[in-house]
Amino acid sequence: MNLALFDFDGTLTTKDSLEEFIIYAVGKRSYYIKLIFFTPIYLLYKFKLMDNSKAKEMLFRLYFGDISETAFKKVAIEFSKSGLDPILRENIYQKFLQHIKNGDRVIVVSASMKCWLNPWTDKHNVELLSTELEFINGKFSGHFKTKNCHGKEKIKRVQNLLNLDDYKEIYAYGDSSGDDYILAVADHKTRV
Repeated sequence: MNLALFDFDGTLTTKDSLEEFIIYAVGKRSYYIKLIFFTPIYLLYKFKLMDNSKAKEMLFRLYFGDISETAFKKVAIEFSKSGLDPILRENIYQKFLQHIKNGDRVIVVSASMKCWLNPWTDKHNVELLSTELEFINGKFSGHFKTKNCHGKEKIKRVQNLLNLDDYKEIYAYGDSSGDDYILAVADHKTRV
């Protein structure tokens, strides 16, 4: 059996699903107003003075700090059903479908959130390794339940799930330096 590892944002899609999700959940006006408050954090991240995970947690606190688990998951499922297919990158999505048709083990490995990716991966009957939000007593805690599935964490998750030596051929698809670790283990690499 072959293994196919797909990054989601920017690889299977033409846009970042995180940004699309926030706009869907809070509306454009609220998104852009609150984005002004996030700018200093973004600059700290861009100048490597704050790590990706911390900046991302702060982004979620800014937009969803007081949301209930029920409300968040409801909007995430709605977004998954209507917001992901329109932003798919057609040529990579066709490769994704071909791997499924070939009977390969297909895993989406993404820093985006399980809440909106899981309904999409379930629809395609493939596995998902992603970041999860933490909810305590039905409320978003402001933190991640898991490590942010980005960079080196992507390959750690894959290796914790399976033995790469069990696969005849490994295919990996990515679009950024955050995907370098999964691309490095592949026999066939595609950088979008």
